[in-house]
Amino acid sequence: MIPVRRAGREQYDERWQVSPRGPGGARRRSGLHVGPVRVTPSRVLILLALVGSLGYLIFAVAVVRDVSQIPMLVSGALVLGLVFLGLAVAGGIETYRAGSEGASGRAMLMAFLGGGASIIAMGCFAAAIVLSLVVQTQAPR
Repeated sequence: MIPVRRAGREQYDERWQVSPRGPGGARRRSGLHVGPVRVTPSRVLILLALVGSLGYLIFAVAVVRDVSQIPMLVSGALVLGLVFLGLAVAGGIETYRAGSEGASGRAMLMAFLGGGASIIAMGCFAAAIVLSLVVQTQAPR
């Protein structure tokens, strides 16, 4: 911590503090954590989008039994593909960060997870395209 002089007394500027210290002087975690994973707004948003799109697809398959089922499956597959595309991009960014920090094991894991997410995303996009073609051929002319 960098001391800052204000009004004749020393205070610590919180912006320069690397991480908060515990009573024993050891560094402690900052922010909200669930186990070892830090909760960030982007992680919460991706988790909500993943759960929401999976729930929407399950609803479209299990409950809906009319002509709107296939368009619902198309939109659900498209949104799920976008979520997995976001996960793939995040995996690529984390791979680069871990590689630049010298954490080769974590970089390899993130590369595999990001690659798997990209394969799932492309599968979802392919399913959405095929289902949209099915909808177009079934439309009355």
